[in-house]
Amino acid sequence: MFYKNNKNEESNFWLSYADLMAGLLFVFILLIGAIVVKSMVLKSNLQSKESSLESSLELLLLRDKEVQKLKKLLAIRSAELNATQDKLIISKNALKLKTDELINLNNILLSQNMKIDDFNNKIIIMQNLLDESNATIAQQNKKLQDYENKVLVLSNTVTAKEDALKLQDEKLLTLLRVIEQKETKFDALITKLQAQKAKIKSLTGIKIKVIAELKQSLGENVQIDPRSGSLRVASNILFDKGSATLKPSAKKELKKIFIEYIGALTSNQNIKEQLESIIIEGHTDSDGGYMYNLNLSQKRAYAVMKYLLSLDFTKKNNIKPLLVASGRSYLDTIKDKNGKEDKLASRRIEIKFRLKNDDAMTEIERILDYE
Repeated sequence: MFYKNNKNEESNFWLSYADLMAGLLFVFILLIGAIVVKSMVLKSNLQSKESSLESSLELLLLRDKEVQKLKKLLAIRSAELNATQDKLIISKNALKLKTDELINLNNILLSQNMKIDDFNNKIIIMQNLLDESNATIAQQNKKLQDYENKVLVLSNTVTAKEDALKLQDEKLLTLLRVIEQKETKFDALITKLQAQKAKIKSLTGIKIKVIAELKQSLGENVQIDPRSGSLRVASNILFDKGSATLKPSAKKELKKIFIEYIGALTSNQNIKEQLESIIIEGHTDSDGGYMYNLNLSQKRAYAVMKYLLSLDFTKKNNIKPLLVASGRSYLDTIKDKNGKEDKLASRRIEIKFRLKNDDAMTEIERILDYE
């Protein structure tokens, strides 16, 4: 009994397996069929797309040919327009020349017409005179006695006119003498003006004289700018980078050159009389923003001024009222021979002097040079 059941179970297993395989085969066949159908549909779509692409390519080729033709036509038209434009320019220039010639001819014609009118007026006057002469001759032929009387009258008239001409000549001579006297006065006035101009020139050159005397007083000890007379000290000697605090090591050297420079200005009576102020200017290079450099240059100028005000020399010689401090940021950088900024030279402190009426003298010198 047990053996029989095992046999039935085995046969059921194989039947189920066969059914399963048959089902899988059927599914596989369906899948293959679906793939075949799908491939046929895709092939059909691809063929239709290829045909549409071919037609599109043909249209593109046709359009490209048309574009090339249009480009050639545009190039031809552009060349024609350029040629036409050149012709128009030539025609315009020729027309302008013709217009100028016509204007010149018109002016010449107007001048000639004026001359002709003047000549016609003279002819009319001569004709009138001739008519009068003919009438006079006719009357003379008729009345010799009247002619003799008229000759006498005319002789008297001529004599009177000669006398009048003599008076006019005398008046002209008097006028010429007056003119000569006025010319003499005018020449004297010009000479006086030239002398005044030379005097003003000498006044405007006072700063040059001051700089020359300052250089002579300083000698070789302190180097100054030959044009402005200013004293330049490099910032890296006085300050650390980005700092506005004077280096302790720089104070001694700054004191020495300041005393020599200001001493030369104040001890020389010719310079002292013209001295208005002593300016301490801080300068930076162009690295960084304008406001940062302006603040730094001002602080450095104030630091130098504060130190100089603390010196006994400043107090003793009453230099305080003359001292002025300002910062210039990078507005007055120094250029090298190639026109490039010399950053090391640009970072500096300048001590310069200002003379009385300096602006006025500069303006007068500019006006005189212009004249």
